[in-house]
Amino acid sequence: MVLSGRYGYHRDELYYLEAGRHLAWGYPDQPPFTPLLARLMSNIASGSLVALRLPSALAAAAVIVVTALLTRELKGGQAAQVLSAGSIALSALLLGADHLLSTTAFNMLAWTLLLWLIVRVLRTQEQYLWIVGGVVAGIGLLNSDLVVFLIAALFVGVAIVGPRHVLASRWLWAGGVIAVVLWSPYLVWQARHGWPQLAVSRSIAAGGSGSSTSRYLLLPEQLVLVSPYLAPVWIAGLVRLFRDPALRWCRAVGAAYLVLTVVFLVTGGKAYYLASFLSVLLAAGSQPTIDWLGQGRVRLRRGALAVALVLTAAGTTLFTLPILPLDLIHRTPIVAVNYDEGETIGWPAFVAQVARVFDQSPILQRSTTSILTSNYGEAGAVDRYGPSLGLPEAFSGQNGFWYWGPPPASAHRLLAIGFDKGKLAASFGQCQLRTRLNNNVQVHNQEQGAPVWDCTQLRANWAVVWPRFQVLG
Repeated sequence: MVLSGRYGYHRDELYYLEAGRHLAWGYPDQPPFTPLLARLMSNIASGSLVALRLPSALAAAAVIVVTALLTRELKGGQAAQVLSAGSIALSALLLGADHLLSTTAFNMLAWTLLLWLIVRVLRTQEQYLWIVGGVVAGIGLLNSDLVVFLIAALFVGVAIVGPRHVLASRWLWAGGVIAVVLWSPYLVWQARHGWPQLAVSRSIAAGGSGSSTSRYLLLPEQLVLVSPYLAPVWIAGLVRLFRDPALRWCRAVGAAYLVLTVVFLVTGGKAYYLASFLSVLLAAGSQPTIDWLGQGRVRLRRGALAVALVLTAAGTTLFTLPILPLDLIHRTPIVAVNYDEGETIGWPAFVAQVARVFDQSPILQRSTTSILTSNYGEAGAVDRYGPSLGLPEAFSGQNGFWYWGPPPASAHRLLAIGFDKGKLAASFGQCQLRTRLNNNVQVHNQEQGAPVWDCTQLRANWAVVWPRFQVLG
């Protein structure tokens, strides 16, 4: 929270704010939960990054606490609970995702809560907790479809290694009905719009997202999403779930992790999709780690763990949080390592440049000029910073923006941001390059160097042209 006001909005946050202005039960790329939160926090404190990111910070705190509770369910003592909670608190995944308003922040909380509930049910046979699980799953599904993968993997894990009698519980199926009912408005929206989420997923699998990586990196990246220094803790947890006779009742959780690994490798999922499972693996591995510290060369082993925690804290905070001054970022590998950090830099400068191009036009032309952007980050930035600079509303063909419609028919001139000229030539008779975006701090993020075109002579009406600009991904 101390650092949440530094740098600026992430491109996704700008999009959530716009989606919050167009509230619906669904969007082509996500359910409604996070845009709704963006709308609520903007209404409470408009323009405040600290307020916008407060829910994510609270979600991070909850993940830390539930990780400790998971450790207790898996027979971890107080020291093990502190270790697992501290490890997830210092993890690159938690600090990076929960510093921003993001679907990942709440997806990680939903996964951790669901894993805690199923572990508790398996240990205590308190079947009524499936009802609570249904509510958590339903709300989680209104934030991210990834909850489906967790639920399916857990079902498969129980079916493979047991205890299979759980699947016959009426409480379990009642919880499932609750989850589906809560999720159903989003499913209806997707069905009415031709299931665009599937096209978005295919684009991500093909590498269309800025944070996408090659499939072969999915497993190696698991080693750094908590910390390479603490990876032995969660790896020990995975091994323990299969080998410890005292946790035989929980073996299905370990099997679910392996199922998800295969699924995301095959489908091209992002590395952090699987990383939301790491809380339970840290919980399982913390007690063996504490036991290891008390064996053999105790002082050396405790020193090694202390060094691992210090190096984790230093590395993750430096690479995931906005600590350094902006004018030093380009001298570091931070943006190359952490794509999302770069996407919080430069938006006001970019919009100011667009405004200068707009202001160079005669007053009469400005009234018939619209702004068209190649992605939702650019459009969201124009809508956030543009009104104070006299800019009109922005339009974009990416994801939700495309569904909100094209520029008005009265727009005879377009300032087109971020497009290749060839893309524009099919729809406009003339396009002149006016400038290229510059964040003024030499950070090479996705928008740096993007062209700003001055386009006229629309070749057909928007009913014909607008479908050409749709981008799902």
